[in-house]
Amino acid sequence: MAVGVFDSGLGGLTVLAAIAARMPDLPLVYLGDNAHAPYGVRDADDIFNLTCAGVERLWAEGCDLVILACNTASAAALKRMQETWLPSDKRVLGVFVPMIEALTERGWGDNSPPREVAVKHVALFATPATVASRAFQRELAFRAIGVDVEAQPCGGVVDAIEMGDEILAEALVTSHVEALLRRMPHPEAAILGCTHYPLVQDAFQKALGPKVKVYSQPNLVAESLEDYLGRHPEMVGKGTVSRFLTTGDPTRVSGKATQFMRHSIRFEGA
Repeated sequence: MAVGVFDSGLGGLTVLAAIAARMPDLPLVYLGDNAHAPYGVRDADDIFNLTCAGVERLWAEGCDLVILACNTASAAALKRMQETWLPSDKRVLGVFVPMIEALTERGWGDNSPPREVAVKHVALFATPATVASRAFQRELAFRAIGVDVEAQPCGGVVDAIEMGDEILAEALVTSHVEALLRRMPHPEAAILGCTHYPLVQDAFQKALGPKVKVYSQPNLVAESLEDYLGRHPEMVGKGTVSRFLTTGDPTRVSGKATQFMRHSIRFEGA
């Protein structure tokens, strides 16, 4: 009874790994749209159409519930999908809300009015498309008041990570953090708003300093998914086999994924 995990590339593997560690008996079907990555530089309509195509492919694998393990897709496409496109017997969930709930110390499904929270100054690091969507600020406003968010578009970081160039990725992270700190010198918390960024979380923490709490998504998403499935067991689809699918070249993507996650992963063509 499989759950689908969709991403534009390889970053969603960090979310899949956290879900698998928390729910080892749950079959997971991963689809990376590597042929069209990265999404962070595409426009909203393009992201919407590509994300819908990816989700439909996962439905064909028996996944009635799909996690968009891609902040860009969650930011630019999810709301429109849920309002205009999604059939009533399917669910697509994003990766923003679990992180915002952790930041604002609200439980999953807490629909009470927005309230004051302890953290007042938040740094958001994300792709240019995620930053441009302002989806994080919109979702945060539903749950908290009086929080100042300074967003930094982190161009180049995803590409560097996917190329396996750790030195370049860390240099870019340092540069982006320095740019943000010039506008917000004393953030209390930092949101890593891209599922690639946990792989360079230490670089973010080092550049921000030890006093800034860094929120990373994979474990928060896995915890929220476990809670959701406990309340909605009917949303676990009919698929029974874990698979890794890609719209790109399976051999090349398998090699990159193995390097990326530091264990062997074998992709099939989607």
